Amino acid sequence: MPRRHLAAHTGSLSQFAGVRLMTLADGAERGVRMLEFRTGTGLRFTVMVDRAMDIAECEHAGRAIGWHSPSGFRHPSLHDYEGEDGLGWFRAMSGLNVTCGLDHILFMHEDTASHYHYAPREKVASSLHGRVGTIPAQLTGYGERWTGDVCTFWAEGIVRQATVFGEDLHLVRRIEADLGSDEIRLTDRVVNHGFYTTPHMFCYHINVGHPVVAEGARYVAPVSEVLWAAHAENYRKQGVGYRTLPAPIVNFHEQVWQHEMVPDAQGQVEVAIVNERIGLGFSVLTRKDQFPCMFEWQNLHAGHYAVGIEPSTNHVHGKDFARERGELIELDHGEERIYETVLRVLPDADAVSAAIARIEDCARQPAEDYPAPTGNFPSLAGAL
Repeated sequence: MPRRHLAAHTGSLSQFAGVRLMTLADGAERGVRMLEFRTGTGLRFTVMVDRAMDIAECEHAGRAIGWHSPSGFRHPSLHDYEGEDGLGWFRAMSGLNVTCGLDHILFMHEDTASHYHYAPREKVASSLHGRVGTIPAQLTGYGERWTGDVCTFWAEGIVRQATVFGEDLHLVRRIEADLGSDEIRLTDRVVNHGFYTTPHMFCYHINVGHPVVAEGARYVAPVSEVLWAAHAENYRKQGVGYRTLPAPIVNFHEQVWQHEMVPDAQGQVEVAIVNERIGLGFSVLTRKDQFPCMFEWQNLHAGHYAVGIEPSTNHVHGKDFARERGELIELDHGEERIYETVLRVLPDADAVSAAIARIEDCARQPAEDYPAPTGNFPSLAGAL
């Protein structure tokens, strides 16, 4: 609908769509600023300004897409980063996207602090998935922008992960969604604002829940080989492979996989979770040169029940493995990395079928649920 025609049918575009700033006011979430986006198609999602501008709720026409954990979207002032021997991160884990980084991802780790040239600080102790996800952003702007008859809703902010005698990394995040669209565009710049040469690792923990995740739903991706499985010693014990999802299972232990993906002609990788029975799905589109690695997280325990799509800058074995192989990204002052990602709701059977066709045009994934992990981790050194 042309802009003029649309304007004639209402006093304000907000009748149909928009972006607005609100503040949560009760319980553990009290005080968290939230931007609500509506595109007019039924797509609604919220951005937690005070939690690294991560995407919390996501739904389409009343059907949930993003996962809510038992921990909720609690205020970052309640978070204990070093708590529970580094596993306190789970008490702040919820929503469609939880950002991991900026100098560490994956499990707990201790690293030398010699690169910070401060004798009393001998080591850098990192908890699960790093610090950035519970740091409030400085909101630098939000609103709508018209280009001809195309209206884009947008928000931008800066998340600063910094300390004296340590890292000074800035995440500059921009989120966009067009009027009439079922897509979310996420553009991140990670910049070293300091003058110490600083390691950089980055990952998105993109969490999809029910009803997309349901018995018989499928993980669809251009998988050329399965590289690793956390549960390889008991590969079939829980009866859940990488591809087909079960109903919730009491006492299910999380399973994590790393897959090698084949990009399309534009260097992009699309990964989807699809529920063909109800005609609903969700996909993530990343660039292979920005996120060369991809993990699959299965948390199918009853009362949790989610599947994660996790694009990553590094292999699953972490910082020491990356450093030994010459794959650890290090940023000098003013150096930056850019990450461009598209999140797509697949709202009907046609959209689901089209996504499957796009993915299978790149590569057909293993047809069995239990392909043997190869352990062949491709070199990432050329991408640095």
